Amino acid sequence: MYAWRLHACLPKDSRPDGEKMWEKVLKWEAVELPSLPPGYCRVRIAAAALNRRDLWITLGLYPGIQLPAILGSDGCGIVEAVGEGVPATWIGQRVLINPSLDWGPSEKAQSPNYHILGMPTWGTFAQYVQVPVENVHPVPDFLSDIEAAAVPLAGLTAYRAVFVQGRLTAGEKLLIPGIGGGVAVWALQLAVAAGAEVWVTTSRADKLQKAQALGARGGVLYTDPGWAQELSRQAGDFDLIVDGVGGEAFPAYQNLVAPGGRIVVYGATRGNPPAFDLRKLFWRQAHVIGSTMGSPANFTALLQFITEKHLRPYVEETLPFAALPGALYHLWQGQQMGKIVLSAAP
Repeated sequence: MYAWRLHACLPKDSRPDGEKMWEKVLKWEAVELPSLPPGYCRVRIAAAALNRRDLWITLGLYPGIQLPAILGSDGCGIVEAVGEGVPATWIGQRVLINPSLDWGPSEKAQSPNYHILGMPTWGTFAQYVQVPVENVHPVPDFLSDIEAAAVPLAGLTAYRAVFVQGRLTAGEKLLIPGIGGGVAVWALQLAVAAGAEVWVTTSRADKLQKAQALGARGGVLYTDPGWAQELSRQAGDFDLIVDGVGGEAFPAYQNLVAPGGRIVVYGATRGNPPAFDLRKLFWRQAHVIGSTMGSPANFTALLQFITEKHLRPYVEETLPFAALPGALYHLWQGQQMGKIVLSAAP
């Protein structure tokens, strides 16, 4: 088969100035198709979505990088072969892939063996991918291949952060900082569908407009001085804040969360906060909760929810498979809203 294989990470002191930077380390090349283990399915990829995880790996900013690697955690396609012990009825089914591998027996947290599809396990930026049969799910009929590929990693991460760790209920007020990334946009869509009042922060007016079109009540530009005070004036306190940004904005959340409210952290694209006021934390009786990815039960619940609500992911751009280097550069620029998806269609 052919696959995009990453042979090296970009130099740590480099500042990418175009897709040619990624063309130096990524190659579309022939690799031997592995034998199919018992309990596995082989899926011909029809579409694969990008995640910031793919970008961080190419930049050398992800733990435990093993090279060469075939990246890609999100994918949709057709089951073409099954291993021993897998019913032949799977062959020919259109499926999407749960990228959470070896989660383990506990719903509270992942096991020590947990890993994510797409490094070190070969991922979806390839003609074929092989995953355990329990990690493939029939695609809801109303979703296209492109839309289905945009569901798994970001949708799962958002679902667990919002509903499992965040315990969001209808009528509550939710803040999503840094709207634009795949998880944040999915959190917005899920929360709006659940009947929550959603507010956002962003760096660009056009992203705020897009968020409002998806159901956000309002928001502010975090680039403006006094953004937190303005947000408090407009919206008041928040029952739940779901954050993947961290960094300098994080201390402001302690002033924005309601007494007894929850702050769920699923990422830290801006790094660790410069300070954290413990006195404010205990005085407000606030809860700070970590969250990452999700269990098989969470993935099943996500698919049930989006099917019941007829939710379609927000896909900003669809590109051919050959455009992966350019797609990574676009992701690095941070200007996108929602998902970027690669299509294998000619």
